[in-house]
Amino acid sequence: MDIYAVRARNIRRTWLLITSFLVVVIAIGYAVSWYYQDPFILVLAVVIAVATNFYAYWASDKLVLSLNKARPATREEFYDFYTVAENLAITAGLPTPKLYVIDDPAPNAFATGRDEKHAVICATTGLLSMMTRPELEGVIAHEMSHIKNRDMLLMTVAVVLAGFVALLAQIFIRVSFWGGGRRDDNGGNALIAVIAILGIILAPLAAKLIELAISRRREYLADASGVLLTRYPDGLASALEKLGNYQAPMQHANLATAHLFISDPFGAKKGKLGTAGWIERLFSTHPPIPERIKAILPHA
Repeated sequence: MDIYAVRARNIRRTWLLITSFLVVVIAIGYAVSWYYQDPFILVLAVVIAVATNFYAYWASDKLVLSLNKARPATREEFYDFYTVAENLAITAGLPTPKLYVIDDPAPNAFATGRDEKHAVICATTGLLSMMTRPELEGVIAHEMSHIKNRDMLLMTVAVVLAGFVALLAQIFIRVSFWGGGRRDDNGGNALIAVIAILGIILAPLAAKLIELAISRRREYLADASGVLLTRYPDGLASALEKLGNYQAPMQHANLATAHLFISDPFGAKKGKLGTAGWIERLFSTHPPIPERIKAILPHA
């Protein structure tokens, strides 16, 4: 399978996940409205979830940079970082993003910002010192692809949906605890109510798993798009191998921003790469690095 087919497949799978997410949200919203016979709860949850996450999306660059203690990168100090980013931005037809660095020996990088005009690419000093120029081009092309593919917007939508489901579940549990809720004497309605309760309680877990699956799929897509940008898959593959072999976590790793990075900021798992169990993979923000390398270098 060539890189164009890999990219097309990942786009299809992402939208399939988004569609599944919307089905879960609609089903849970309907179940809560039916159980309480009060659509106001649904409206309240929508307003709160959208409002809080809209702010997070609008100020995403400032929030993420602050959480990770990033500082602006200067051309004099990080010449290769600047020139690689400028060249790839021209190739991708994008404005050159703002460049930041994190003083951390662990190699990693991420992109953030609400749109192409407000984009930021941030790399650790460890990554900039460790990578050769072709490897750095592969990493920056990966991050540039996140910007071009509007992944920040897509992941914000996923977070909004997951937050909405979690909020509905919390409202349901709290109201039920204080004695609220629907009372039905009909046996059929009681059975439906039990099913609705189980679904609402388990919904946040399902929503989180779909959100993580979308995050992993976007990493595959950014890898494929990055390779198409540089036309040199070996550069990104070599960079990913170095990232996978570095097991120490970042000094200020944060769960809230872990999905943004090109590799897990909490460090590669010990032991042979790619041997993570299926449960571990299910709850991971990133796909296993050996699988990512195999996707862009099928004959490696």
